[in-house]
Amino acid sequence: MSSPPRYCYRHPDRETGLSCSECGRPICYECMTPAAVGLRCPDHSGKPQGVRRVATAAARATGARGSALPNAVTLALIGVNVLVYAAELAAGGSVNGTDNTIYVHGVLVNDAVYADGTPAGVAHGEWWRLITSAFLHYGPLHLGMNMLSLYFAGSILEQAVGRWRYVLLYLVSGLAGAAGALYWTPHGFTVGASGAIFGVLGALLVLERRGNIATGGQVAGLIVLNLVITLAYRSQISVGGHVGGLVGGLLLMLAFVRFLRSWELSLAAAALVAAAAVIVAYASI
Repeated sequence: MSSPPRYCYRHPDRETGLSCSECGRPICYECMTPAAVGLRCPDHSGKPQGVRRVATAAARATGARGSALPNAVTLALIGVNVLVYAAELAAGGSVNGTDNTIYVHGVLVNDAVYADGTPAGVAHGEWWRLITSAFLHYGPLHLGMNMLSLYFAGSILEQAVGRWRYVLLYLVSGLAGAAGALYWTPHGFTVGASGAIFGVLGALLVLERRGNIATGGQVAGLIVLNLVITLAYRSQISVGGHVGGLVGGLLLMLAFVRFLRSWELSLAAAALVAAAAVIVAYASI
């Protein structure tokens, strides 16, 4: 049974998956302070590592419930991607997953034709491809690499910003990545979750630069490394998809930080970034 969402003890409107390692109370990423071991709430951020306050029974119980499955959404997203690939195989697709009806109707393409000569692609009104393409992959290696990246990066972000903001950022980043792919290669075929994953990395970069997560600059280094690889293999990797997803994640995370106290404004910011992505996609067809 999944645990109910938790909310920061200082900001009851902010969902979070983080807990103070001293007292067990839930804290949002604005309230947390990285420590040598775990995270600290504002009440304990100034205490030496060896000093511990006895937590109340209620705080301990809350922490225990929230730690049951803190990356549930990340695992669910991985499950959806894997299930889609399995469905492609079940539909008669090859290992590379490009010759089945799920791929044919879901791959990101601007202008193409179906086998019967019917027009296909975003230019012909098939806008769902901007999202469905983010859940398709070119075979098990492509799928495995993306899901491994999603597990490590997504699990951190989910705990930092809460489930719903995380879902919003993931989907909007995927949409922004699709828009970037159409802009960069309007005549190409694109699939993969990497645009959304780059968006997650962009969000983590914002938190890293603000000091909300202690990573020693690893997120920035990882982004640079992946961009170098992207450019080096640009004939095989969607440059526009990666850059578009990264920009989408950066922008939306900056908005989340700005409008953290208001779920409505966070939702509006997500809608604005998504709308901008759709406009870019429209201008590319």
